[in-house]
Amino acid sequence: MQQDMIVILDLGSHENTMVARAVRELGVYSEIKPHDITAAELKELPNVKGIIINGGENNIIDGQPIDVEAAVYQFGVPVMSVGHTLAKVENLPAWPEHTAMLEVLKKFVFDECHATANWNMKNFINDQIELIKKQVGDKKVLLALSGGVDSSVVAALLIKAIGSQLTCVHVNHGLMRKDESESVVRVFRDELKANLVYVDASERFLSKLAGVADPEAKRKIIGAEFIRVFEEEARKLDGIEFLGQGTIYPDVVESGTKTAKSVKSHHNVGGLPEDLQFKLVEPLYQLFKDEVRACGIELGLPHSMVYRQPFPGPGLGVRCLGAITKERLEAVREADAILREEFANAGLDKKVWQYFTVVPDFKSVGVRDNARTFEYPVIIRAINTVDAMTATIEELDWPILHKITNRILAEVKNVNRVCYDLSPKPNATIEWE
Repeated sequence: MQQDMIVILDLGSHENTMVARAVRELGVYSEIKPHDITAAELKELPNVKGIIINGGENNIIDGQPIDVEAAVYQFGVPVMSVGHTLAKVENLPAWPEHTAMLEVLKKFVFDECHATANWNMKNFINDQIELIKKQVGDKKVLLALSGGVDSSVVAALLIKAIGSQLTCVHVNHGLMRKDESESVVRVFRDELKANLVYVDASERFLSKLAGVADPEAKRKIIGAEFIRVFEEEARKLDGIEFLGQGTIYPDVVESGTKTAKSVKSHHNVGGLPEDLQFKLVEPLYQLFKDEVRACGIELGLPHSMVYRQPFPGPGLGVRCLGAITKERLEAVREADAILREEFANAGLDKKVWQYFTVVPDFKSVGVRDNARTFEYPVIIRAINTVDAMTATIEELDWPILHKITNRILAEVKNVNRVCYDLSPKPNATIEWE
C-alpha cells in the first residue's frame, strides 16, 4: 500500500466517520478500527503514522468504561485522544467545528505524525490492482453486477486487474426499478462487451420473501438468496473461487462495531450466510460514496454511469414496506418511474443526490369517481448527501410536487394519497427499511 495511514480507534464516538473523512480531506488515508485492536494487529497495518483515540457517549460496554490496550500507547507513533478521559495523552473535550477541526488534525497529521499527503485515486487504484492480482492469482471471479455505481466501479477495477478472469452476473430479483434489468443488459453486454450472465430469479426471490415483514429478515433473505444464485451460476463455470462485491465503507460502518450499535445490516455485510462458499473480493470497502465516484472517473467510466441514481442492493424490497405483495411492489415501481421521469424533466436529477418512492403496508380512505376508496399512500423521498452518513432534504417547489402527485394518483393503481418525507439523517436513515 502506497498511502500513509492514520488509524482512528472507535471508543464510542458518533464522529468517527467525520474524523476519518476530515483526515482524508487533508490527503492522508484514514481507517476506523475497533477499540480493542491489539498492538500486534496494528503492526500488521501498512504505513501507520499516527493513532487517534476517539471517545464518546458509547464508551461503556457491560456497564464498564473501555480503553485501548496499554501497548497501543507505546506503539511508537504519535497518539491523540479526543473526548476520552482515560488516556494520558493530549485530550480535547470534543471536536471543534469543521474548519477548526481540520486545523487540529493538520497539526497532528503533518507536524507530529509526519504523514505524507499521498491519498488519491490514482494511488488507490494502483494499490487495489496489485492487491487484487495477489489475492486472485490465476483463479476466476464472479461479480454481482447490479448496474449501480458501486458494482460498476468494481467491475472496471476487476477488468483492469484480471480481465477475462471476471464473469459478471446480473440477477433480476424481481425488486428492480422499471426497465432496470433491461438497461443493465443493454449497457454492459451490448455496449461495454462485458462477459455478462443474466439470471431472472424474480419468482424465486418473491417466493422466499412471501409474508416476511421484518426489514432485517428481508435483507438477510435477499443477501442469502443472492449468494445461493451465484453459487449455482459458479457451478456452471470452471475455476470460480471468488465473489466480487461493491461493499463500501458506509456499509461496513452502519453494520455496527462493538461500541456503535448497528444501524442496519447491509445485505452484503451483515446479511451474508455463514456457509459462504466464496472468498470475497471487495476493493471498494475503504471508500465513502463520493470517493467511489471519484474512483470511477479516474478509471474512465462515463459520467452518466458514475453519477447514476443510487439504488440499494435489496432494491424495491426495502421500499415496499413490510411483507412484500405484488400489488404494492408494482405501485412503488410505477410511482418511482414517474418520479424519476419528472425529476429529469425538471433538471432535478442533476441536483438531487437520491430520490425514490416508498409504499407502506397500510391503506387510507380516499375518493375516486365519487366513490369511497381504501388504497395505499405513496411517500416521496429526495435527499442530498456527500458520504451517505448524513443527509438533508431537498426543498422541492410546489409546482413540481403537484405535477408528480397528480401523475401518481392518475397513473398508479391502488394509490389514493401522496406524501413528502421531510426527515433528515439522522434521525431517519436514507432508506425506510
